[in-house]
Formats: sequence, structure tokens, C-alpha cells
Amino acid sequence: MTVSLGIPTLPGRADPALPPRPSAAAGLIDPLGREATDLRVSLTDVCNLRCTYCMPAEGLPSLPRDQALTADEIVRLVTIGVRDLGIRQVRFTGGEPLLRRDLVEIIERCAALEPRPEISLTTNAIGLAERAERLAAAGLDRVNVSLDSLHAETFMKVTRRPFLNRVIAGVDAAAAHGLGPVKINAVLLPGVNDHEAPDLLAWALERGHELRFIEQMALDADHTWSRDSMVTAARVRELLSDRFDLALAVEPRDGAPAERFVATGRTGDDARLHGTVGIIASVTEPFCADCRRTRLTAEGSVRSCLFSHTEFDLRGLLRGGATDLDVADRWREAMWAKPKGHSMNDAGFVQPDRSMSAIGG
Repeated sequence: MTVSLGIPTLPGRADPALPPRPSAAAGLIDPLGREATDLRVSLTDVCNLRCTYCMPAEGLPSLPRDQALTADEIVRLVTIGVRDLGIRQVRFTGGEPLLRRDLVEIIERCAALEPRPEISLTTNAIGLAERAERLAAAGLDRVNVSLDSLHAETFMKVTRRPFLNRVIAGVDAAAAHGLGPVKINAVLLPGVNDHEAPDLLAWALERGHELRFIEQMALDADHTWSRDSMVTAARVRELLSDRFDLALAVEPRDGAPAERFVATGRTGDDARLHGTVGIIASVTEPFCADCRRTRLTAEGSVRSCLFSHTEFDLRGLLRGGATDLDVADRWREAMWAKPKGHSMNDAGFVQPDRSMSAIGG
């Protein structure tokens, strides 16, 4: 079964084929009744890794500084989202958000909002060891850390940088300062690190972290993604089953992107291991029907879907003197144009021009 992208016909304008948007809608609701309560905010498009599934080896041109949202603008948009639009969870992403020098200030100000949102950070953890204590004191609740390999050579092959020890130190520091449960995000690549899946799970369970395997998506800057080059959720389960028994978690998914399993080690050293593992199967087992996310890019544009081809500018409103009510209504308009699904399974699927590093996870 395929779904239409539902792309608005004009940039920044709602699709005229959509039913009229309720003028008094309090939250970020789309025509299918999905309500966005989870806000992802990209703080920068700059990253200090060059992961093969995300960025080219030479990197990408960065956003001019005057085009990026300031700390005041970020806090104002988060405030509007939390106070006026029903946002309950805020996750700061990048690029690499630790590269923002004002990160602690941004988190501290957002943590002071009423009602207070849950605040998390998606990071590669390079530099987290030095900043974890301050981030926790500022109000950060937990972190998601990208880690695709526990072997230095493989880590270097995937990220093109020799920073594995710094990542591990960052994970340890996050756990030590209460930024948990620490979630580890891993992308498996065939013939590169897919054989490490059971080892990654054992490592995470031993330390009380929750590992989440993410299917590689068509969001690479080189536009070389194909189904043949990805490790599917079914294959992940198969790889893990060599050493672990997996049982579907009883807790409701409740809009979360990861399907969670209870993993129990079968033999030897694994027999003492028990905990949860998640699989985010965006491609082969999409969960678009229950998507509850809205995204802000580093320059202040709303993306209702990772795979949108249209963005709605909020920065221009902020800098043009618009009221909070104006901004909120524009944001509602953006979400009313949310597509039914990402359409990666359609024959006519077109990959977005932006890569994940430019969009923000």
C-alpha cells in the first residue's frame, strides 16, 4: 500500500485540496487528527563527524551565522510551542548541538518554562564528558547518543574521525550525571558493522543503556541510499536472535518511533543480561500514522516531516515583528499541510534535497 506525499502546491502555503483548518485549533493538528507534541529543534547544521550515511567526506557548506536562530529566537519558539501549541517534549539536535556555545543557556531557559517540557539532546557525545554536569544542572533530562561501533577501526570507517574514546567517555559521563536512561542510536551498514549488533546490545545492557537500531533512511547528502544498502528491521531481529531472545514489550508504543523489545541473553556471559532494545523501522515498517513530531531547522523553518519538500519560515516572522499569535498560527498552518506519510515505499519517491545534518533529527 502506498500513500501520497501530500506536498503543498506553493512553498509556505497550505494545500488547497486539504479541508479547512479549524481556526481555533489549540495544538499542532493535521487533517488526519495527528497532534504534534514532540518538538525537535536543530541548533546547528555543523557537525564534527562525517558519517558515511549522512555527510560527504569533505563536509557540507554551513549556514551563515546571521541566518541561524539566536538563543533568544530559539527560546521564544520553544515557549510558543509549549505554552500555546501543546508541545510536551523538546529534543535539541543538530548537526551536533554540543557545538553551540550557548547550549547550557538555551536548556536552562527552556527548563524554566511552565508547563515544563521534557528536555533531551541527540548528540554524538564528543565533548559531552566535559559538559554533562553543567547540562544536567541546567535542566537537561536525558541524552540520545549516536554510536555505530565499539571498535576503533570500524568507528573510523563509518564516521571518518578517530573519536571513539571520546564518545564512550561522553556516554559514561551522561550516565554518571543522571542524564538517563541513555539511549544509544546505531545505524547498521551491511558488511561494515552489521555483525556487531549483538555486541552492541550486550554492551548497552551491561551498562543500563537502551540501544535503538535505526534503519538507514534516504537522507544522505550524497544521495546514494538504496534499499539494497540498508539493514532492515527484520534483519536486525535476526542478527540479535543469535544470542538473545526477544519479546515484544507490553508497554504501549504511544507514538514513539521505536518498537521496543525485551531482550534476554541466552547463554554464557549473555545469560545475565536483560533489558529493552528498540528498532526504528522507518522504511520497512513505517509508523507515520501515529507520528507526533514537528521540527524546526537551524534557520527557523518548520518541517512537518523529515521527508518534506516544503518548509514554513518562522524566522522571518520573528525578525519582522510578528506577534506570538501570528507565529503560532503559521506553525499550525505548517502542520495542517503534514503529508500522510514519507512515501519512501512509493515508486515516485523523491529524496529531499537536504540531508539529515541540515534538517536535524
